[in-house]
Amino acid sequence: MHPYAWPTESDAFALVPALSLAYYLIARRHPVARWRIACFALALVFLVAVFATPIETLALNVLLTAHFLQNVTVAEWVPLLLVLSLPPELARRVHVPMIPALALWLATYFAWHVPAAYDFALRHPYSALHLEHATYLVAGTALWWPVIHGRHSSGTKAAYLFGAFVLASPLGLLLALLPDPIYPFYGARPTVWGLSHVLDQQIAGTTMAGEQAIVFFAAFAFYFARFLKEEELSDPESSAARTTGWSS
Repeated sequence: MHPYAWPTESDAFALVPALSLAYYLIARRHPVARWRIACFALALVFLVAVFATPIETLALNVLLTAHFLQNVTVAEWVPLLLVLSLPPELARRVHVPMIPALALWLATYFAWHVPAAYDFALRHPYSALHLEHATYLVAGTALWWPVIHGRHSSGTKAAYLFGAFVLASPLGLLLALLPDPIYPFYGARPTVWGLSHVLDQQIAGTTMAGEQAIVFFAAFAFYFARFLKEEELSDPESSAARTTGWSS
């Protein structure tokens, strides 16, 4: 198969219509703000972009970086957008505890990146690989749920996001630093664009680590700033100082 061929089968071909139908049914019964609908639409765009374009063909055949791009999309970006798209009055009926959610996400991430599991999924693209992507999506949704719809304090959410980044980032950094390819599936196949297998792996690991740094730091900074604001508003002395124009 040509490395840039458009896929004839893809996770997106079933997932996008199913998600669209589910969201339509939700929107019929619950008011949904336009920006939340935009988040849902963007999630679908991401799914189509990485699973229904030549990125899918590259990921299934020659390029580890393309597969890593799919993984971070379905494990982090799409779940975040889907959770954001839900109306709060509906989503808050479901309680997702933070620690189990984080543990599930980390276990899913690390388990599927074990070389034996990674290669097995790639050699069985219509069974194990579908399972891989499905577990990423479920774990990612669980990860973001208590952040977006949980009733925890902003400080707790900031600490949770910081912990998620600290615990997950070593995986990408490790892959970027290893001197040899660790995934035999890709090592046995030609690459594209003149990349060596080691360079492909280094780009994949660096990209994943950098992406996680941006996403999690941005979310952490948002909730940490909110935490500081809430602390300031709850401090009577600080409130009095603002009222009188004096600072301590």
